Amino acid sequence: MHASKHLGALTAALLLSTAGAHAAEYFNRVSSFPVALNAPEAEATSAEIITATDDGMTLIYSDSPNGGIGFVDITDAKAPKQAGYMDMGGEPTSVTVIGGKAYVAVNTSESFTEPSGKLVVVDIAGQSVDGEFDLGGQPDSIAHNRDNTILAIAIENERDEDVNDGAIPQAPSGYLTLVTLENGAVTEAGIKKVELTGLSKIAPEDAEAEFVSFNDNDEVAVTMQENNYVVIVDAKTATVTGGFEAGETGVAGVDTKNDGNIDFSADLKVVPREPDAVKWLDNDRLIIANEGDWNGGSRGFTIFNRDGSIAFDSGNALDVNAAQMGHYPDFRNKKGVEPEGLEVANFDEAKYIFIAEERSSLIAIYKDTGAEPEFVQSVPSGISPEGLVAIPERNLLATANEADLREDGLAGSHVMIYELGEGDSAYPQLISDLDADGHPIGWAAISGAVADAEKPDILYAVSDSVLYGEPAIYEIDATAQPARIVKKTVITRKGETAQKLDLEGITLDGEGGFWLANEGDSDKLVPHALIHVDAEGAIQAEVGFPVDVLAGQKRFGAEGVAAIGSGEDLILWVAVQREWGHDEKGFVKLLSYTPATKEWAAVRYPLEAAPEGGWVGLSEITVHGDYAYVVERDNQIADKAGLKAIYRVPVADLKGAELGGELPVVTKELVRDLIPDLAANNGYVVDKVESFAIDSTGKGFVITDNDGTDDSSGETFFWSIDLE
Repeated sequence: MHASKHLGALTAALLLSTAGAHAAEYFNRVSSFPVALNAPEAEATSAEIITATDDGMTLIYSDSPNGGIGFVDITDAKAPKQAGYMDMGGEPTSVTVIGGKAYVAVNTSESFTEPSGKLVVVDIAGQSVDGEFDLGGQPDSIAHNRDNTILAIAIENERDEDVNDGAIPQAPSGYLTLVTLENGAVTEAGIKKVELTGLSKIAPEDAEAEFVSFNDNDEVAVTMQENNYVVIVDAKTATVTGGFEAGETGVAGVDTKNDGNIDFSADLKVVPREPDAVKWLDNDRLIIANEGDWNGGSRGFTIFNRDGSIAFDSGNALDVNAAQMGHYPDFRNKKGVEPEGLEVANFDEAKYIFIAEERSSLIAIYKDTGAEPEFVQSVPSGISPEGLVAIPERNLLATANEADLREDGLAGSHVMIYELGEGDSAYPQLISDLDADGHPIGWAAISGAVADAEKPDILYAVSDSVLYGEPAIYEIDATAQPARIVKKTVITRKGETAQKLDLEGITLDGEGGFWLANEGDSDKLVPHALIHVDAEGAIQAEVGFPVDVLAGQKRFGAEGVAAIGSGEDLILWVAVQREWGHDEKGFVKLLSYTPATKEWAAVRYPLEAAPEGGWVGLSEITVHGDYAYVVERDNQIADKAGLKAIYRVPVADLKGAELGGELPVVTKELVRDLIPDLAANNGYVVDKVESFAIDSTGKGFVITDNDGTDDSSGETFFWSIDLE
């Protein structure tokens, strides 16, 4: 398919996914399980590779940093429960299940030059170890055949990235281990080693086996990621019967610069695909995730015929899809979304392909057609999804998300569960259109919004310093489902893209332009300021905060701006996020600025109590009718989140006093607790509710800030509320 037609098809699929098409089926997240519940005493836990018991009622995942495997009871998929945890005496890298046994590949290496590992057989019901078997090297992936008689284990013997800049060869070489089971039991005699050296063009003496997958003919496909090669092994005879180079490719229409600007006008040079996961689609075709490692990665997935000929390559499709959904990881441009994990499964008559994108935290879902796969949807996952398991008999998909960022006050690792069913897709809730050149309108980290004065369901939004390279105003059409970013207006200063901006708020100026709130950071020479732009985004004026306010400045400054009045009577009200040095604890300022007179004033706003170890502050202000509405929130996430709410202050209370003196305190009234809205997305409660706008009909719109996927799942939630 021609590139522009393919992108058009992607956009159409995104829109149709929530359009309520007749009898359409989509995957929607139904629950999320924090794996720390299984190991509450551990400093860090992770869910990496995940599998399910034969009855589909229990999930088992590998937890590398804590050295164990965890069990999750999903008898009720909408309410998963902790079901046990076992120490593996090493670093579990993968797990698979046959009957009542779990087979766990465990890395016990003390060095890169002397790798070691073991296969641990676990009795699931008793959560006890039945046996351990030496593998002679460091294992990575494990899988079993359809008849449950053979295990395949990729022995990677991974390279040391600090040696020779990470280049291979680095002895010892990896290989494939095959384990023939006797009535489900592992025996020493049943373990065979298959050499994989001498096959690839790249470092043939050092096979870096990565991932394994069986087809129905007991053939094992093995990816050798750093060697950029795929091997085919007959598991019955333990012999190599085929294989091919994964090849090189260039990718047109991608973002190649880590510059705070999502720009898809560049081309990726020709690079090796360097596949990670592999899955057979049938006995004659297989699919690889082109994650890349030390020298490549083509950002997509490729379907090969067994002779190595290419049946399909996704090109830039995953990157484009992520960019339209606000999930593009600009900070990670070398590998784009970084496809890593794969799953293939039949749900009724349809064969689905699931691709885990580590850096965008999305799962892209396609249907296999025998030719070009059909894009269905992308669903949000936790941070850094790696493992996936489909449970077709229950219409379920589960993902394992490896990042545990609790030490930084962020989200921990989660297992997430999705169900296939008729109806609408719950995600995405906000997407962007393609621009005039056919590239996605890049966006992320929506941090402030205002509604059009006359047109219902039309909003204007800004993003924060995540996209410092191209600060912009986004026009959002909320009549569509999902809501659509239809236009991007870049902020300019003297004809050049403006720099040193961290936009956190936006309001109308009453003359076709906008006033923007810029959150300062003295360490980065970013000023605390109000910025006036015209309809084309050209800066007309920049108004710094007054000296009386800056005397106690901190980084957490202007988080929203709202306008009252018009013309000579226009007054701008600015929400300062947190207490500054001269503020009484528990109170923040609402600053006022009158452009006609250039006068500043302020009132005090009383904050809710801060949680232990956290803070509470303001994220937005907007005015409608007799009230100013503010978003007040804590900085907590997931189960620690306690305050994400909209309050209102009577406009009559907004009578600013002179700075430096005693400031009046406004009264506030709770309008809506937003935590139930956030929890309704069936993931964890996200941190940053940062935008609230009210249109001409009185409808309110709430938008979350996704931090551009940097230490974030990238999820943006956009929904409307009735203020009456």
